[in-house]
Amino acid sequence: MKIKTTVQLSLDLIDLQDALEAADVAVRAGVDWLEAGTPLIIAEGRVGVQQLRARFPDVPIVADLKAMDGGAGETELMVKAGATMVVVMGQAHAETVESAVKAGHGLGAKVMGDNMAMRDPVDGAKRLEDLGCDYIIHHIGYDLRTLRRARGLPAPTPLDRLREIVAAVSVPVQAVGGLTIEQAMDTPKHGAPLVVIGAPLVIEGHSFRAASGDMEGMLRMICERVHAYGEIEVGPRSA
Repeated sequence: MKIKTTVQLSLDLIDLQDALEAADVAVRAGVDWLEAGTPLIIAEGRVGVQQLRARFPDVPIVADLKAMDGGAGETELMVKAGATMVVVMGQAHAETVESAVKAGHGLGAKVMGDNMAMRDPVDGAKRLEDLGCDYIIHHIGYDLRTLRRARGLPAPTPLDRLREIVAAVSVPVQAVGGLTIEQAMDTPKHGAPLVVIGAPLVIEGHSFRAASGDMEGMLRMICERVHAYGEIEVGPRSA
């Protein structure tokens, strides 16, 4: 099947007003999906999702719960608050992923499975698809990247095995974690149609506050470039 390339802005902010203002800019610039990032979820809970939904009634909203337990309850809470998609972690028990999928699908929402820290990210992506996830997030964690670089050690990037993961599943994939804006815009070349833009564009340094500069102009350029890919072929999965 073919999937239209999509730009998702990760609102990794802890101030709700900052997040809403950044979302206003993003939607004007042509961003397709808004993500209530984990910092916003922690700081504002379901209210943050409710406010995004009230302000943008027709824009898909991702709630980056990073759910590890209580999959059904957390999913239901965020979907009823207005989320279109929720994120569950592949490191969770299979039953947690299954319950999140069941709850999400029962309410008309989609579930994104995050393979961060799974022993094998390719096998992990397959497992998440088998458990019913609608999308795969191939994710390299912030702490892993930051501390390894601070210690002078090489840090992996989500590009390292992205093509393998795309080939291994039949659902759309997004690559997250430490990519430059240029690298993120090019992920459709690797078969991943869902482009996520977050830090360093949206947050200032490591402080979870809104970045300065011409964010709207940058996002407009990103959207034009990503949307120019058109539709990307997704699946079927390899053996």
